[in-house]
Amino acid sequence: MPQQATPVRTARLGRPIGPEPAAVSGVVLLLPGGDENSARRPSPLLATASVLAMGRRLTRAGRAEGLAAHVVHYRYRGWNGSQAHLAEDAAWATEEAVRRYGDVPVCLAGMDMGGRAALHAAGHTAVNSVLAIAPWLPEGDVAVAPEPVKQLVGRKVLIVHGTNDERTDPELSFHYAARAKKANRDVCRFEVHADGHGLHQYRTEVHALAEDFVLGALFERPLSRPVQDALAAPPPLGLRMPLAAGFGRTLHR
Repeated sequence: MPQQATPVRTARLGRPIGPEPAAVSGVVLLLPGGDENSARRPSPLLATASVLAMGRRLTRAGRAEGLAAHVVHYRYRGWNGSQAHLAEDAAWATEEAVRRYGDVPVCLAGMDMGGRAALHAAGHTAVNSVLAIAPWLPEGDVAVAPEPVKQLVGRKVLIVHGTNDERTDPELSFHYAARAKKANRDVCRFEVHADGHGLHQYRTEVHALAEDFVLGALFERPLSRPVQDALAAPPPLGLRMPLAAGFGRTLHR
């Protein structure tokens, strides 16, 4: 029986989250999770739910500075091996943001498989920062080339991972961050102790950290002291920075 061809589809940007500013001066593209292998179309509601709350917080905090936020709707639910469909869609979305808004900085912010897509697509010239939350990264395989890191040079990169994550291995993101740090000093990683994949226990702190990092990277706001320290610290200290309970209570909104 002949193998069924993968259906041809197009990615798209969701509507701007919240009121779109009159003049856009920075864009955050929100990349939801996905599956390792699937040619099915993602469910828009399920995909959006994983990143919408963070997107709403970011737009509220950055509206005065001209922040536009969009969820990226993928063509396929799966990464699909060497086809790397989700990374391709992240790159397409960056091009689309530039087409719509002009020469403005873009932050790629992904969760789970979307975190891997954000890291992969960071080489676009418009991307100045990457936020990867609980990123799905493949197990080390000597027969397969390691995950690339050179595309991160010149970008600020923040990885956040729960230490009790049973879906995506936090040690894999640590080893990835260690390799990335050798190519780019502006890489840091925060650990959310005793939290799982969804980071539900410390969601407020994670969203506050995302706000601090994304708006600092896009609009050159001063970063909080913990983020500054994590970026400046040598490995492994800056790659195992604990996210303190209550982080963000003193941040200016």
